[in-house]
Amino acid sequence: MVSAAEFYKFLLKRSINHFYGVPDTTLKGFCDYLASKTDTGIGHIVAANEGGAVALASGYHLATGKAALVYLQNSGTGNIVNPVASLTDCAVCGIPVVYLIGWRGKPGIKDEPQHIKQGGITLPLLELLGMETYVITKESSMADVANVFDNCFEANLRKGKSAAFVVESGSFEHDSPAVRRNSHTLVREQAVSLLADAAGETDIVVSTTGKISRELFDYRECLRQSHDRDFLTVGAMGHVSMIALAVAEHHPNRRVWCLDGDGSLLMHMGALAIIGSRAPENLLHVLLNNGAHESAGGAPTVSYCVNWLEISSGCGYKATHSAKTLSELKDTLRIVKSQRGPIFIEALVNLESRSNLGRPAITAKQNKISFIEFLNKKDGEKIE
Repeated sequence: MVSAAEFYKFLLKRSINHFYGVPDTTLKGFCDYLASKTDTGIGHIVAANEGGAVALASGYHLATGKAALVYLQNSGTGNIVNPVASLTDCAVCGIPVVYLIGWRGKPGIKDEPQHIKQGGITLPLLELLGMETYVITKESSMADVANVFDNCFEANLRKGKSAAFVVESGSFEHDSPAVRRNSHTLVREQAVSLLADAAGETDIVVSTTGKISRELFDYRECLRQSHDRDFLTVGAMGHVSMIALAVAEHHPNRRVWCLDGDGSLLMHMGALAIIGSRAPENLLHVLLNNGAHESAGGAPTVSYCVNWLEISSGCGYKATHSAKTLSELKDTLRIVKSQRGPIFIEALVNLESRSNLGRPAITAKQNKISFIEFLNKKDGEKIE
């Protein structure tokens, strides 16, 4: 096991003191330690998406001639392929980047279905992209990591090549995990339950990755309700609103509820403009905003710097609402019953979640099949 503090100090000694990325539970020990550091000369930005993190590292290299570290979960490697292949590669600009990649779905290790394919292709994909890799395991020592960096990675970085540390779960040690809170009183699970109740029997719910979908599934289970009208987007973080838009356009007589998170929406904010331009009257886009990547360890997002109501309105949403208490959310849901979409609702929620929160007991394919069957039933009455 590698100490997050030792790894951080090691990087600083090798003049790697700028960090860009998207948080990951596998890297939580390092991400927590990094978030606690305020050393002079250290740069750290939690990026909107993984490709943006590579772009930040590229800009840093152009400005200073130095390499930065980009951290991400392997599910985000798809987002880095474009800038890696068309910008940082030696065939183009030759911009060196050190990657720290959490390895979900490692072959032979039980994991969630959305990680299986990505886990199996992680190392081959990095090899295809021309990166030297080293896997950090629970058995790895800081001496092992230093040896690989000094005798392999460093020479490649000088040539403008990139290199990647791929980290197995539980390989980073950090004695003081971060405890994060915000000032909001509305519990996200309460908000999800209220939204599920507000959706009519013929309404459709499309929910984003992480705990939002888990809480929706759990609520249906508690009420012994069917899950067939919910599509749980367990992967493809940031794309839930485009899924919901396509469903809404092809089932205009059903109301579609898109349950989004701030980390997800920040990843692809251009989706707001697409939704506004298409103007689906039956779409309600709900942002459950807690200012954090809470499902991936709680690292902060910049969502509190964003005026979501002004942006969604400027993109063409017909109505916008904000709620920070349960009563305000109830009032908002009464109002939107008579409004045409697209409608944007921001619910400001806290960082609380149950430690015993389960995961969906149905597979992603089962969810897809039952969802399609539900959609193929006779559509509900046209929304007036």
